[in-house]
Amino acid sequence: MADVRGELSVQQAADMLNVSREYVVRLLDEGVIASSVVDGERLVAREDLREYQRRDDAVRRAAADELGELGRELGA
Repeated sequence: MADVRGELSVQQAADMLNVSREYVVRLLDEGVIASSVVDGERLVAREDLREYQRRDDAVRRAAADELGELGRELGA
């Protein structure tokens, strides 16, 4: 269970990101998002999750901008 220090369970992190628990586990396993283990439960710091969201949003915006530029170049 998450504690008052702003740590989230894997399921809570998945719910915040609106993705599956399995996807969050993969991100944690790959080190994309930091995590810790407390009393046998894997936890994600709320701030680490927010940082991941900021990075992911930036990547998505850049991709959208690139697609928009490509569309303009093609005359769409």
